Amino acid sequence: MIRLLATYLRPYWRALILVIALLMVQAFANLYLPALNADIINNGVAKGDTDYILQTGAVMLGVTVLLGIASIIAVYWGAKTAMAFGRDVRGAIFRSVESFSQVEVNHFGTASLITRNTNDVQQVQMVVLMGLTVMITAPIMMVGGLIMALREDIQLTGVLFVIVPIMVVIIGLLVRRAMPLFREMQRKIDRINLVMRETLAGIRVIRAFVRTDYEEQRFEEANRDLFDTALSVNRLFAIMMPTLMVIMNLTTVAVLWFGAIRVDSGEMPIGNLTAFLQYIIQVLFAIMMATFMFVMVPRAAVSSDRISEVLRTEPSIHDPVQPVSPVRTGRVEFRDVEFRYPGAEDPVLRGISFTAGPGETTAIVGSTGSGKTTLVNLLPRLYDITGGTVLLDGVDVCAMDRADLWSRIGLIPQRAFLFGGTVASNLRYGDETASDVDLWHALEIAQGREFVEEMPERLDAPIAQGGANVSGGQRQRLAIARALVKRPDVYVFDDSFSALDFRTDARLRAALHRDLASATVIIVAQRVGTILHADRIVVLEDGAVAGIGTHDELMASCATYREIVFSQLSEEEVA
Repeated sequence: MIRLLATYLRPYWRALILVIALLMVQAFANLYLPALNADIINNGVAKGDTDYILQTGAVMLGVTVLLGIASIIAVYWGAKTAMAFGRDVRGAIFRSVESFSQVEVNHFGTASLITRNTNDVQQVQMVVLMGLTVMITAPIMMVGGLIMALREDIQLTGVLFVIVPIMVVIIGLLVRRAMPLFREMQRKIDRINLVMRETLAGIRVIRAFVRTDYEEQRFEEANRDLFDTALSVNRLFAIMMPTLMVIMNLTTVAVLWFGAIRVDSGEMPIGNLTAFLQYIIQVLFAIMMATFMFVMVPRAAVSSDRISEVLRTEPSIHDPVQPVSPVRTGRVEFRDVEFRYPGAEDPVLRGISFTAGPGETTAIVGSTGSGKTTLVNLLPRLYDITGGTVLLDGVDVCAMDRADLWSRIGLIPQRAFLFGGTVASNLRYGDETASDVDLWHALEIAQGREFVEEMPERLDAPIAQGGANVSGGQRQRLAIARALVKRPDVYVFDDSFSALDFRTDARLRAALHRDLASATVIIVAQRVGTILHADRIVVLEDGAVAGIGTHDELMASCATYREIVFSQLSEEEVA
């Protein structure tokens, strides 16, 4: 946590110095007031000197005003610095996650990454906010109060040397017990986020299978689990606070008892006893304030570890030191490609070799789980191959800058995703400078112009997060139009026609064939009808190539392809 604080608070060192200086002024003013109060009692009230009371009272009023001004400015700049720290850490986490490959995202989990960028950052941010007040003021008040108490009466100060160690031991034992519980709390918050995300994403499935009660029970279990852990933590600190208050009150009684004896014997003026009592209360109150920090610091320490884990994680996929930028042709080549997921014993893909050239349509078919989506994900380096080579424009994709690589590829994923905004903002995700004419042209090719024109706001029609307010087919067509607006060299359609009816599918493929005549097109498809006229069909089976050729060639030579075709079409339709 110290390393995290040092790294992200360094840019605000001027504000930190100002806050520390103001807090020291505040602390010294608090320590000076009881001494002035003692002087008023000893030299003013006891002697009936009204002028001395008024003069010293005016000084006290001035010190109080200075104390108030310093407190207001310190809190303002302390809060501003803490909020800036939180903003910077959240930004750093977001940038780190953006650089992650799918391997790192899968390792942490989406729910955990969200928790780390929200709840965990908030825990550390609150410690910074409190630290810029309590953690700086409390030690000054404790040490300064102790010195001022000794100055008033050395013998009475012995009470503190008995009480303070007792308080420190109690706090230490409770904090040691609380640390593992705080770690558990953060993990259980991750679990709640995971269940909540799954429930919201799968609400239609839950209702379709009448599993609402089951999901409520699952959330209740996660919620109850977090509740029990939080309750255990609060019980610990529920014990601590009354215990410390009892010690504080007993200390006050002891000081009054022994102080009264010393005042009665004439060894201590009454004003000094009043000041001494105030200093004792200041010391104990400083310990109490520090206790609040001890409640927060263990949880923040756990959160900072989780944040640092994300920030320290190096993405497994990097840009090369000296990237190559070849001439754009759109030629794609897989050479003896192998891929296995991290920790897996067997490869998902092995010995994959084929070429997809500009002006050609290459289709990839195979049974479920044969590795089709994994294969096309290797081209834009969503995963890095574990063997062989993937080339684009004659250059290994690992030798290219990823931004350059991605600019050459238009990927329409299996699950079309739209961002919250408008139709136009989603389409311009492919090219921010695209005109309305370009957007309408892309929609026309993607067979989306008709339904967009029917929307009251047309291109300015709102799109909900994830495209929840449009149908699956409309979502796919908008995703295709978004890629068309980008005008890349290579188009990868990963089962992107699955939500379209046969008529729309046929019209879309015909339009793509006309408009993308010079581009390299790779289509992953489940429907055989979608790829019958492809220039090249790659058949995958159990992660290996079962056959490559045209439809007619594969019907004659590839049993796997024939099985796929006849599972969807009759012999008459094939003929």
